[in-house]
Amino acid sequence: MGLFDFFKLLIDKPILLIVVLLVSAVIMINGWTDAPNAIATCVSTRAMSPKSAIIMAVIFNFLGVLIMTMISSSVTSTISKMGNFNGDPEQQLIAICAGMVGIVVWATAAWFFGIPTSESHALIAGIAGAAVALNGLDGFSGTGGAWLNVLYGIGISTVVGFGLSFIVTKVVQLICKKVNRRKANRAFAKAQIFGGASMAFMHGAQDGLKFMGIFLLATSFVEPSVVSADGSFVIPIWLMVYCSLIMGLGTSIGGYKIIKTVGMDMVKLEQYQGFVSDVTASTCLFFSSVVGIPVSTTHMKSASIMGVGSAKRFKSVNWSVVKEMVMTWVMTFPGCGLCGFLVAKLFLYLF
Repeated sequence: MGLFDFFKLLIDKPILLIVVLLVSAVIMINGWTDAPNAIATCVSTRAMSPKSAIIMAVIFNFLGVLIMTMISSSVTSTISKMGNFNGDPEQQLIAICAGMVGIVVWATAAWFFGIPTSESHALIAGIAGAAVALNGLDGFSGTGGAWLNVLYGIGISTVVGFGLSFIVTKVVQLICKKVNRRKANRAFAKAQIFGGASMAFMHGAQDGLKFMGIFLLATSFVEPSVVSADGSFVIPIWLMVYCSLIMGLGTSIGGYKIIKTVGMDMVKLEQYQGFVSDVTASTCLFFSSVVGIPVSTTHMKSASIMGVGSAKRFKSVNWSVVKEMVMTWVMTFPGCGLCGFLVAKLFLYLF
């Protein structure tokens, strides 16, 4: 679908315009709360200034969306199957609206307190809650495969992310044991720019595709042509550009608060630790994206930071900050799911 065709559709279906505005708000909040994780380490170790890192994040977020769509857009398909929205198109759109409102409320509260909540899990939970409000327990009908991928993603972003970064840090420490510390720090400071770029790229690849999945799911309720013959979505270039710009705007507005929590408060990182954290996290995210597993970039980055910190000294990790973050992650599914459900019930009753 071309951009002008989409504008005509918005004029014909005003409720779709409301959905688009709400999805855009969620994408911007993702820029506030999730995108800063990608650049947290290179800012906290002073490899880059916050302004330069944010500009880099905007550019590589877009490249991640564009290039990963060409490689594999299966994450988009997975996200669109998190809930069963069968029913009247108008009610489907109202339910999607409600799910987005629930996500905005949840994510804004987490951002206000500086807690790096997962927008990926909030998105999944909010959509699922809205689908249940629309169709009861049938809202989960046929979604087993998609939810299994979510469970895989949780395992990858925590256990694998922590374990791989721990092992790689030990290997780097062994290799660089006799290397001049000042020279090593200069080299790793430069390498961190690559690491930060790779994380920003994979953030766009993962989260950009997730939000485009919701965007296109809502559009498909009133315009089936966005779905190809094999059931996958046709993702236009203009949508990739739009999502990347909105996400970048959010990062530039509110990113530093999350950067401080993830990159400074949890663990005091050295240059080589920041590099290892970025490279291991982006590697895990890449393989997850290729096979269509939706992974929380927040969880992945946080687990990798904990892994590199623990490899140096277990007590170097501020476990009180970690505990606070884990509690937020645990509460995201029931909390945001309930928000989506209640708001959807209210909207369906009123409209």
